Amino acid sequence: MPNPTAAALIIGDEILTGRTREGNGFYLAGELAKAGIALREIRVVADDHAAIVAAVQALSGAHDHVFTSGGIGPTHDDITADAVAEAFGAAIDVREDARAILAAYYAARGVEFNAARLRMARIPAGARLIENPVSAAPGFSIGNCHVLAGVPNIFQAMVASVLPLLAAGAPLITQSLRLMRPEAAVAEAFGALAAAWPDLAMGSYPFVQEGAFGTNLVIRGTDPARVAAAFAALVALFPEGR
Repeated sequence: MPNPTAAALIIGDEILTGRTREGNGFYLAGELAKAGIALREIRVVADDHAAIVAAVQALSGAHDHVFTSGGIGPTHDDITADAVAEAFGAAIDVREDARAILAAYYAARGVEFNAARLRMARIPAGARLIENPVSAAPGFSIGNCHVLAGVPNIFQAMVASVLPLLAAGAPLITQSLRLMRPEAAVAEAFGALAAAWPDLAMGSYPFVQEGAFGTNLVIRGTDPARVAAAFAALVALFPEGR
């Protein structure tokens, strides 16, 4: 049975204007690979309600899981929860379990639990909360969509909270060979190897080091024995690699 598939939806004007460097998609890709969930798409949209609704509906229909990043904080431009609720046809309001989590968190720190912070307790009807051990404000899962914060350390903590609850597959195994040859010089032999192992994914990634051209040749798959055998064949083709 093939591994489940996933998409990441990165939400925020700050990404599209270049103000913030996006790293949550990169982090999620690595964690999903270890969990045996194949990330097939990363999409970035602005803080625009209709765009978020359309993206969530499209991605949730195409993949087993959708992970969103950003837009669930206390400010006026944090509109992800409302958009995701609309995408799934769910009502949204302050929910008591989320409100209680936040009230306890702020009371323990002597911080006012004001109206802005209360916005983070607005959860779509029928959603399951995702624990946030960093700053308490929960994410949530509704349907096959998992709604996470955009702040990187909070995003990572929420990923750790939700991944164990999801059906997963075989972890992705990766082997890489580094060659100080230009990509064009290895393309024919590497292409023939890829054709001989159609169940594995193979990719070539060029780089430049001190003015010299090199290539990383990568083999990926979920069967450790197949990956090891194909990598041995690759090393036989290019024994100078490392």
